[in-house]
Amino acid sequence: MKILNVTDPAFRRYGRVVDNVDVSGLVEALKKTPVPAEVVYEPSVEALEEPYVVEALSRVAYGEMPIQIGYCNGHNTMLNALEYHRDSEINIAATDAVLMLGLLTDVEPDHTYDTAKVEAFLVPAGTAVELYATTLHYAPCHVKEEGFRVAVVLPRGTNFPLIGGHAGLDEGCGGVPNEDALLTAVNKWLIGHKEGGLDEGAFLGLKGKNLCLTEA
Repeated sequence: MKILNVTDPAFRRYGRVVDNVDVSGLVEALKKTPVPAEVVYEPSVEALEEPYVVEALSRVAYGEMPIQIGYCNGHNTMLNALEYHRDSEINIAATDAVLMLGLLTDVEPDHTYDTAKVEAFLVPAGTAVELYATTLHYAPCHVKEEGFRVAVVLPRGTNFPLIGGHAGLDEGCGGVPNEDALLTAVNKWLIGHKEGGLDEGAFLGLKGKNLCLTEA
């Protein structure tokens, strides 16, 4: 699979490199977090939410919205799913990591998406990137055998458990599920692949191959 750097012009449709906030302290703290054999995501981690970086990212990147900083760490080479939020997500890499990305505008009216449109980008260690709300994304992929460590910054409350009732997959118009049926956590809409190993009840709308970073 072809991998471009986030400095490549092709990345601009998905996001930008965040170069106006000092995240070096956050990167050092992230290096102390565990790297399991699988993928683990923690939406809010106190050790990463140092007041300076929280204030700076909130003010500069989120217009003073309250934010949370967690991490997504582990080992992974597969696409498995794609998700989106109603706002940008900032990823900060403590190790080299690869993001597989798509565009929300390429999702079909029935909420399906062709994985052939996915592009892969290398986020070098120490780099922070903003993924726009229109960018489909999911767990990073590791580059080296020791795995990946990536901090995840989002508006506070994102990816926490849902409270209210939401539509089921069989609810919609003309056999097409309501977008509400894709909601799996607060501010998280998920489109899974049938080979992605997702929980029962997930919307499996990814068409084509379950992409693997190590395959041509």
